[in-house]
Amino acid sequence: MDFIIFNTCTVRDNANQRVYGRLGELNGYKKRNPGMKVALCGCMMQEPAVIEKLKKSYSFVDLIFGTHNIFKLAELIWTAYESEGMIIDIWEGTDKIVENLPAERKYPFKSGINIMFGCNNFCSYCIVPYVRGRERSREPEEILREIKRLVADGVVEVMLLGQNVNSYGRGLGQSVTFAGLLREVEKIEGLKRIRFMTSHPKDLSDELIEVMKHSQKICRHLHLPLQSGSTRILEKMNRRYTREQYVALAQKIRREIPDIAITTDIIVGFPGETPEDLEETIDVVRTVKYDNAFTFIYSKRTGTPAASMEQVPEAQIREGFDRLLKVVQDTAREQAMQYQGRRMEILVEEVMEEKHSMECPSSIVTGRLSNNLLVHVPGDASMIGKLVEVSLDECHGFYYTGHCV
Repeated sequence: MDFIIFNTCTVRDNANQRVYGRLGELNGYKKRNPGMKVALCGCMMQEPAVIEKLKKSYSFVDLIFGTHNIFKLAELIWTAYESEGMIIDIWEGTDKIVENLPAERKYPFKSGINIMFGCNNFCSYCIVPYVRGRERSREPEEILREIKRLVADGVVEVMLLGQNVNSYGRGLGQSVTFAGLLREVEKIEGLKRIRFMTSHPKDLSDELIEVMKHSQKICRHLHLPLQSGSTRILEKMNRRYTREQYVALAQKIRREIPDIAITTDIIVGFPGETPEDLEETIDVVRTVKYDNAFTFIYSKRTGTPAASMEQVPEAQIREGFDRLLKVVQDTAREQAMQYQGRRMEILVEEVMEEKHSMECPSSIVTGRLSNNLLVHVPGDASMIGKLVEVSLDECHGFYYTGHCV
């Protein structure tokens, strides 16, 4: 190996620890191959304490850079090969967005599109605003131009990405909202599906609900992080909404868009959480009836306000997590069951199982409904990237098996 680069994430501390573990393994390779270059980039590198630890304990690393200057990658690699010692190029913050960077897509038929960078919310458990900087929205013309290029190249589904897409447009100097951007994206000929994430509940507007309600292209799926169902804990998290406000919003969305699937994020074991707080969270899950939920055990992040709060005993966290997970799974299964026997459209994404024998005459392909449920049907690789109508024959909890119609 001549060059190794780790692109890091620092949302959870165990991700940081894995990086240090990998670096420990690389030290031996580096001693046997002194010409090999080791580079680190990404969010973890934006933490000053990490840089100090790398300088002290991992001095064999050749190149370190952060999240704001990825466009300098080629220049930085050249500098690392031309120089001796550790090269550190970290920008603490920026209000600039570099457009037209080259990218290689995993799928030819769908693509993620960053519409903004950074975050202004400062949830008390989250390191992201400190390592990604303040919110910066891309110009709508640049976003539309990128999507049109992708569609011309065969893309039929896009995912608009941001830490909080609902605050898109602030600071651009022109009157543009996320809902307004969606209206323009929908006008692009050849584009079949539009997804987006993540939505912060405090900024989700009536305008956005209306746009989603009447759209022919926006997928019937909304990811709306709850984090906790306890107003007391939400206040400690600095989420800036109450339990009652969140539930009212979710119910309004269900009322206005009856076929919407709502998914969420929930943290268990946030500092100060009691069994009673967790019970309130479970009650919200039952009330909103989430189609799925990503449940996380609180991860202490040095440098965030929550890190200095009184931590919850591990045994209490584990017991609460297991209780919540069961309710989430039961509720999601109930939600999925309502589609059984219906005919709906999937975007075929991949071949899940190849043809093996006469007893199994067809391969199995996997596709995704507009509401994000997975469906497995007989098919072959020629179907990948195509929208296909299928019958949802049997629900297996979090996915369906069926057949093409």
